[in-house]
Amino acid sequence: MRLLVLGGTEFAGRAVVEAALGRGWEVTVFHRGRHEPVAGVRSLHGDRTAADGLAALAEGEWDAVVDTWSAAPRAVRDTARLLRGRAGRYVYVSSRSVYEWAPPAGYAEEAPLVQGAEAGAEQTDYARDKRGGELGAVEEFGPDRSVLVRTGLLLGPYENVGRLPWWLRRIARGGPVLAPGPRDLTLQYVDVRDHAEWILGAVEQELSGPYHLTSPQGHATMGELLDACVATVGGSAELRWTEPEVILEAGIEPWTQLPVWVPPGSDMHDALHSADVSRAVATGLRCRPVSETVADTWRWLQDIGGTAPMRPDRTVKGLDPEVEAKVLAAAGGGVSGTTP
Repeated sequence: MRLLVLGGTEFAGRAVVEAALGRGWEVTVFHRGRHEPVAGVRSLHGDRTAADGLAALAEGEWDAVVDTWSAAPRAVRDTARLLRGRAGRYVYVSSRSVYEWAPPAGYAEEAPLVQGAEAGAEQTDYARDKRGGELGAVEEFGPDRSVLVRTGLLLGPYENVGRLPWWLRRIARGGPVLAPGPRDLTLQYVDVRDHAEWILGAVEQELSGPYHLTSPQGHATMGELLDACVATVGGSAELRWTEPEVILEAGIEPWTQLPVWVPPGSDMHDALHSADVSRAVATGLRCRPVSETVADTWRWLQDIGGTAPMRPDRTVKGLDPEVEAKVLAAAGGGVSGTTP
């Protein structure tokens, strides 16, 4: 199988490249040259935002293209237009952010989509950019040869967004840790390697259309995630489970200042951790245990010196230590108990 990955040197794209090489596929990556590609690929350089940035793709044929672009939709449309006669299938890694806010708990791929997105648009906001990218892929490859991967929370090695790496480094620092409750709060996420394997399986099965790509509801809880972090890192960290109301009253922002977590019963939880993923599961999605994702991410962090790379176009994640200490003190050390 001949695969072209647009990007392919960071996080989601890199995992796709590694998985494809593991299957014995012939892999080409098209990238800007800012990061070293995986060994064993054919490397092409270009900048999709430049006037002649696609010149390196003027020739060549591939069975499938995987595109992780998340800025101006025009770049997706233009690339797809260039490749539509020389590639069999276009897989666009989109996002569940493409839905009108706020989708109800249990929403499927048919839920209403954000308005105002255009395939030929310049960069606007994340939701419309991703939806515009979807439109560009379908416009050029057609609905039968395009796959729209509406990815949820993505975790695992190579993370350059700052969620799981922040929790691991915070727990490695030790001491009382503000753990946002409740412990049994259900999460939806997908390990970047499981995400990659499903994408390659979609190519092999010649799938088309939109798919939610994240774990089934209940695959893990907030307690299981943070317990796995403590077990992996070791040290003196003590999780102090704290009620959501205490956290919100302190002005702490869910999702960003306490990564992954959003309060139960909220629009955010319905949107981020309550989607219907039956289509993806029925077509081969398999999710590894949270303990494996955490342990492998920690091992990768240690291998690169302990500090994860950060995309400059993403918000900074994590809670200021002084704010954390004040909330813990005000809560009397946590109101929902501590890790046994």
